[in-house]
Amino acid sequence: MPIQIKDGLPAIEQLEKENIFVMTLDRAIHQDIRPLEIVILNLMPEKPKTELHLLRSLSNSPIQLNIDLFHPNTHECTTTSKDHLESFYKTFDEIKKRKYDGLIITGAPVEKLVFEEVDYWNELKEIMDWSKHNVCSTMYICWAAQAGLYYNYGIKKHNLDSKSFGVFEHKINNKNCPLVRGFDDTFWAPHSRHTTIYREEILTIPELELVSESKDAGVYIVASKDGKHIFVTGHSEYDARTLQDEYERDKKKGLSIAIPKNYYPNDDPKKTPAVRWRSHSNLLFSNWINYYVYQQTPYNLENIR
Repeated sequence: MPIQIKDGLPAIEQLEKENIFVMTLDRAIHQDIRPLEIVILNLMPEKPKTELHLLRSLSNSPIQLNIDLFHPNTHECTTTSKDHLESFYKTFDEIKKRKYDGLIITGAPVEKLVFEEVDYWNELKEIMDWSKHNVCSTMYICWAAQAGLYYNYGIKKHNLDSKSFGVFEHKINNKNCPLVRGFDDTFWAPHSRHTTIYREEILTIPELELVSESKDAGVYIVASKDGKHIFVTGHSEYDARTLQDEYERDKKKGLSIAIPKNYYPNDDPKKTPAVRWRSHSNLLFSNWINYYVYQQTPYNLENIR
């Protein structure tokens, strides 16, 4: 949450130079406060696991959040029970007449497919179009980040020679970006994907900013300069066991899978994984909620433009 101080205090200028959010009393007393309406499009097969990851990440915000979950109309999910979907999920048809403060679109295990071959691609395009006029800010995660960059800006994904799998060190390109406010100069985040996007293609789009990247994992966070679109190619929301579960799952399937990098102490799968990304994950989600949603969204959602 912001520091509230009296207008004109000399410290304000220095605090703002340090990328610390300061709210003057004049602005504070004119703020209307209400719960934020957040909707999550969950494209992952094991939906309860993803729900837990995202809700845990969102829960660190001091702002009250009302959460809706929805899934594509045009895809039959066979890995989550029908009862669970009917009890806790809506379809796009059920929510598209509403407006929301924030939208999260998850990754999906379809990254090896051409976007147009994904069975719910046309519906996802409709959802992304809808979000431009009905959502204050959208966060796209992993495959969804690649899909959003492709559909909105024409940036293509590219196959990797081997899976980007593990926990990687990242740097910040712009320390004044509110999304990384409070981050260390370098930080760690998990990745698990077979495709990537090229930084050179991001830099050709004037509307986009390359906020963070990794020497080993490539582009990590990209943001539209108007704050409407936040693209995160990794999985900062993962819990301690997620990469281990993926590693064991692929081994059982007989797939060629390397040990997740920088994950187990001494790269020994018999040891307990070392979690080194949780604090920055919490910051990423709380910064998005605070600076890109709460501080930007109108009190009356019907006024979202």
